[in-house]
Amino acid sequence: MSEDSRPIYGIGAAARMLGMTPSTIRTWEERYGVVSPHRSPGGRRLYSREEVDRLRYMKMKVDEGIQPADAHRLLAERGSASPLPVARAASDRPRPLILLVERDPYATDLLEYFLRMDGYDIDVATDAAEAENKVLGLSPELTIVELLLSGGEGAHLCRRLKERSAAPVLAVSTLDGRDAALAAGADAFLQKPLDPLVLTSTVRDLIRASALVEPDPEMRQ
Repeated sequence: MSEDSRPIYGIGAAARMLGMTPSTIRTWEERYGVVSPHRSPGGRRLYSREEVDRLRYMKMKVDEGIQPADAHRLLAERGSASPLPVARAASDRPRPLILLVERDPYATDLLEYFLRMDGYDIDVATDAAEAENKVLGLSPELTIVELLLSGGEGAHLCRRLKERSAAPVLAVSTLDGRDAALAAGADAFLQKPLDPLVLTSTVRDLIRASALVEPDPEMRQ
């Protein structure tokens, strides 16, 4: 998988995915060097999927009663082992609704196909105004926003959606817009062309985390 195709998560999304506080993540980063997140121009921590997996493994060991220092040692011994699987929602639950905010009909059809195959209901908006109305009226579990929507309106839309709803926002773009997207409040960023498996696993991460943990104002930095 190329570096550009990997998901990037803000610290708030990473904390919700792991059931941790941002302060604990920062402590483990600074004290044990568990992860080395990229920093946006604004100083925000940006985490790769591999770094989230490292934090997940260490948290699992701490939850088993192991001290953080020993958990970190086990993590180092584990090395490049396969990532831990993320649990999927039970099949008898209602299908989560995802709102796609996308200007390109071909891209919309492709995204909708992969997400419906993975068990989601889909609604579509083609501009920012329609997206805001649908978020308020439909309360989707996740909104996927193309950053180049309406000539670059996507980042502004991410910010407005996060002001109006606690539901996660996944930003996507053909350009490397991860810093702008996460600065605007998006929970994660993926660069196009999208790998279907990376897309669906990122969506599962964000929806599952949002359902498990209430929003925390500390999760912005």
